[in-house]
Amino acid sequence: MIRSTIEIAATREDHHIARMAALAIGLSLADAAIPLPVPGIKPGFANIVVLIVLARYGMGTAIWVSILRVLGGSLLFGSFLSPGFFLSFCGALCSLTALFLAGALPQRWFGAVSRSIIAAFAHIAGQLALAYFWLIPNVGLFALVPFFALAALVFGTVNGLVSARFLEKVEAAHRVPIQCVHE
Repeated sequence: MIRSTIEIAATREDHHIARMAALAIGLSLADAAIPLPVPGIKPGFANIVVLIVLARYGMGTAIWVSILRVLGGSLLFGSFLSPGFFLSFCGALCSLTALFLAGALPQRWFGAVSRSIIAAFAHIAGQLALAYFWLIPNVGLFALVPFFALAALVFGTVNGLVSARFLEKVEAAHRVPIQCVHE
């Protein structure tokens, strides 16, 4: 009997993506533990990771982290291929698309906070559209739009502020020259 082994070498970038995705999945678990008054509204803390990854490593890495977060989170929650999975996946795709398009906006006026808000609104819009066309084809669903819009604005702002602060600290750490102390 001839045994065959296929080895796939993981790159440094693969390990980095895995770490960032794991952090995003952990933050998704934290989201689920927070009780909120309207079903379907979550803080979206994992989006902080996606925003930071986007700013530091680019769109390709952000896509990987976001998609792995949705897949990994759904497996941990036991919701893989359920309506909740598809809502999350659709929201992530809409959010990533909005972030891609927002990349063309001037950095001077559109930083991490505004991009986070844009992504949050795109996420909610995608989820509501999928829910309407697939799950609840009733215009009454749109009565929830003010609640979801307010949540997108609040949580988008908070997540954007957290990611902006983190990015500022990282940038400041890289600007500080290392000084040698002579005795």
